[in-house]
Formats: sequence, C-alpha cells, structure tokens
Amino acid sequence: MTTPRRRRWGVAETESSLNLPTRVLLATRDLADRTVASTPARMAIFAFAVVIIFFSLMLWLPISSADGRAINFHHAVFTATSAVTVTGLTTVSTATQWSFFGQLMILIAFQIGGLGTLTMTSLLAMAVGRKLGLRSKLIAQEAMNIGKLGELGSVLRTVAMTSIFFEAAIALILIPRFLLLGEGLGNSIWHGIFYAVSAFNNAGFTPHSDGIVPYGHDLWILLPICVGVLIGSLGFPVILVIQQHPFKFNRWNLTTKLTIIGTVSLLFIGMAFWGLFEWSNPKTIGELGFLDKLLNSFFASIMTRSGGFNLVDMNDANPITLLITDVLMFIGGGSASTAGGIKITTITVVILAVIAEARGDQFVVAFNRTIPDSVLRIAISVIMMSAIIVFIGTAAIVFITGESLDRVLFEVISAYATCGLSVGLAATLPPSCIYILAALMFVGRIGIITVATGLALRSRRRLYKYPEERPIIG
Repeated sequence: MTTPRRRRWGVAETESSLNLPTRVLLATRDLADRTVASTPARMAIFAFAVVIIFFSLMLWLPISSADGRAINFHHAVFTATSAVTVTGLTTVSTATQWSFFGQLMILIAFQIGGLGTLTMTSLLAMAVGRKLGLRSKLIAQEAMNIGKLGELGSVLRTVAMTSIFFEAAIALILIPRFLLLGEGLGNSIWHGIFYAVSAFNNAGFTPHSDGIVPYGHDLWILLPICVGVLIGSLGFPVILVIQQHPFKFNRWNLTTKLTIIGTVSLLFIGMAFWGLFEWSNPKTIGELGFLDKLLNSFFASIMTRSGGFNLVDMNDANPITLLITDVLMFIGGGSASTAGGIKITTITVVILAVIAEARGDQFVVAFNRTIPDSVLRIAISVIMMSAIIVFIGTAAIVFITGESLDRVLFEVISAYATCGLSVGLAATLPPSCIYILAALMFVGRIGIITVATGLALRSRRRLYKYPEERPIIG
C-alpha cells in the first residue's frame, strides 16, 4: 500500500498522485535540504558557480560589447569570474570593450561577489520581512565564516548598512570631483558609483581606459578609494565589533584585535618597503616629489593586499618590489571580508605560534587568550594548500607559455589572492591559461577550506588514538 507522502490543503497526497514537475521540484528541494544539512560549503560552491555562469552568459551577449559583436567566450568567462570573485584582473579593457550594459553587468557582479552570493540572498529575504530559517543561516554562516548562528542576523544587518553607507558616501565624494574635472553629469554619476562600489568591494575594476593613473596626484579621488578598500578589507564581523564597542580595545574579540593590528602593521611595513625600493626608480615614483612618493607608497601598500588599483605600471617596478607585492597579495585582508588572500588572522596565528615555540611556551597565547591547536592546524593547512595551488597554477602556465617565472608567479598570486594587480600577462595568455587563472580566482574567492570541505565525501572520526612518537624536526 502506498503511504501518504505530503499533505496539501488538508488532504493527504501519495507519491503517485503528484505530477512529474511537482515530484521533480520536491526531490530537488529534499536534495538541497540534505546537502545543506550535511555540508553547507557545497551549496556555497554551487551558488558561486551558478552566478559566474550567469554573468558569463550576460557578458557573452552582443549587447554587452561596445561594438555590438559577441566577444570570445573565454574572455566573457574570465571577466565574469574576475568580477564575481572581486579580483579585477582583465583580459580586455573594461572601458573600451564593454558597453554600458556590459559595465553594468560587471558592477552588479562584483557587488554580489563582494557581499557574498549567499549573503545577498539572505539579505533579500530579510528585506521582504521573512525570517531566516536554519537552511539560510547555515548557508550564510558558511559564506561569511561566522562562528555562531546567533550572530548572523546582526552581521547581515551590518553588511547591508555598512555597504550602503560607505558606497554612497564614497560616491557622493567622487561625483562632484569628476564634475569639476570636466566630465558630464551622467558620466560623473556613473563613474562615482562605479569606483565607490569597486573600491568598497576590493574589486579593482575601473571604467576609464587608463584607470586612475591620471589622478595620481588627486587626493580628492585617491583618499576615498583608499578608505573604501581599507574598510572593505577588514571584514564585516570586525566592523560589527568596532561599531558595538568603538574605541574600547579591551572589549574587542580576538579576531578583531588580530585583524586591526595586522592590518595596520602590514600597511606601514608594505609602505616602507615599497617606497624604499621604488624611491629612486625613474620609471615609477623616482621623479616625483617627496609627498607624492609617500602618497604613492601608501596607496600601493593598501592596494597590494586586495584593492587592485594601481598608480604605476607594475612592469616598471623593480623585481624586489614585485616580490614584496607577491607576499602582501598572498596574505590579503581580513576574514569574511571583500579582500582575498590567506587572510591576516591566518598568518598572525602562525607567527604567534613561531614566537611561542621560540620562547618555549606550551601554548599559543594572544591578549590573554589561548589559541586552540585546531585553529593552528587550520592556519597551517590554509597556507600549505594555498602554496600548493599557487605552485600548480604557476607550473602549468609556465609549461604552456614558456613565460618567465616572476611574471607568471605575480599573475597567479594576484588571481588566487583575488587582488587584481597585473604585469599585463593575463591579456596575452592563450585560452587554456585564461581558464586556469579563472579557476584560481574561483578557488581563492570561496576559500580553500570551503573547497576542501565541500568536495570531501565524508568526515572521519577515530574512536581510538595511536601511541605518540616524535619525529626529528630540522
């Protein structure tokens, strides 16, 4: 006998009484429920992939190109991936290749990518008055790296308010400046909005063919962009804590303390080293005045950790500067932020572990808090897995193209860390290498741990422990 499966309008329905589309819909919903309950990371991966495919198709349409002809599909895929992953790498000029519709699609793509595809879905649900269910909370929690489900509502509200406030504020500052520089009202509004959203989301896209290089001396444009990139790179959980306890350092949680201290430290360290090695380089900042050199060094230090905007041609930079930029891009910004990289907290935890080992301490301690060994293992795993991915991507492109190692490594790290700085290599690569860079951006955006969790078939739990034995290290 067939048992009732569901009740509709108070009447029990059997599996056989449902029509085919309804059965397919219910089966899909049940599959989604089981997937989210087991590993929300898989849904995160799937959602990002669907969004990238959608924008790839949109950019492939003839209406998206300025000349009215469909672009090669690999360029559409690369641009869509770069936008959704808020990277900023391009193989074609954003200003000359894309029509207004195409640029609008790119803007929407990096706005969605910056906030997180799944976070945006949750925000829309809250906007129409719906309460977030467990499924939505699990998905958004996975996307934003939030430790407790109870914090999700506050973080989502912070995402909405912070994004709207800072993007609107930056746009309102930039629009009058573009007007004063002679641009029309329509172009000024569009460019102000585009730069504001691109900066806050650490996207690095520019609507001008020569980027922001012509504004290299204009503080009215550079400072708002810097502030947008810096705030966006902190991470929404950090912004939430600072909003709740401003100027009360002792009440900040450990993540906030490590992120702020790490951000400030890397900002000045990067500024000092970048300025030192480019100070006398006539191709970059060597012929500028003292204050302009400091401004360029400050700007570069912020942008190398995920912003992607540049005032100088990276091909003209010294090799040691490119190496320093590689390191800063690899580290990136704060966790659950619009920035990329392995994240500041990851490298900070490992540095603290090294210091603890050098001192002979039994535990890793920061601000009177003991960092669990599990966190240290995750940090080491992120660094090692990221290094392996960068190595594989670099080796593959060098093998295919025969390009020099330093240029390929720079482009690969920029893609994986979703930074967007370039030595111009991406635009010259064959389609196969373009797809490799797109894959690196995808993996780098959603996070290597999310990928590993989402692709894992199952998690293992041992109910026993083997005897300990210490191997010789070093």
